[in-house]
Amino acid sequence: MEDVHRLQRFVDAQDPVYEQVLAELRRGRKVGHWMWFMFPQIEGLGRSAIAQTFAVLSLHEAGAYVSHPVLGPRLIECSSLVAAVSGRTARQIFGHPDDMKLRSSMTLFMKAAPGTKAFQQILDGYFDGEPDQRTLDLLERLSALPGSDRGRDTIARMM
Repeated sequence: MEDVHRLQRFVDAQDPVYEQVLAELRRGRKVGHWMWFMFPQIEGLGRSAIAQTFAVLSLHEAGAYVSHPVLGPRLIECSSLVAAVSGRTARQIFGHPDDMKLRSSMTLFMKAAPGTKAFQQILDGYFDGEPDQRTLDLLERLSALPGSDRGRDTIARMM
């Protein structure tokens, strides 16, 4: 199957650190450097090279990520572990600015897979139910572009 969205880049980045990520989330304290590829954000938020490498280009790509046989279950597992942490804020778990990245990532994936409980639980539990407005604004702008997400994603990934 063709990897139109180049999702393999996430799998390749996650594979060597996934068990470490799970251990950190179970302890309720992120210490590694994996936020970009474990909880990706919509393109336009991150400025660093690594943030741009792992930016999600559209809601369609976010849907493909959640539907991916490896990435979707991993995202849900990690999100469920975060949602289960009690007595700590997102900033205490992730530090700053990764707490903001978590909020934007959960906003993106909540829109891509609205029935996924863990994404909304994180927004409810850590951010008073409020999604990230910058992510919503970027998604709104993307939806106003002519053409389908699939076409835009394909063209953008070819460049």
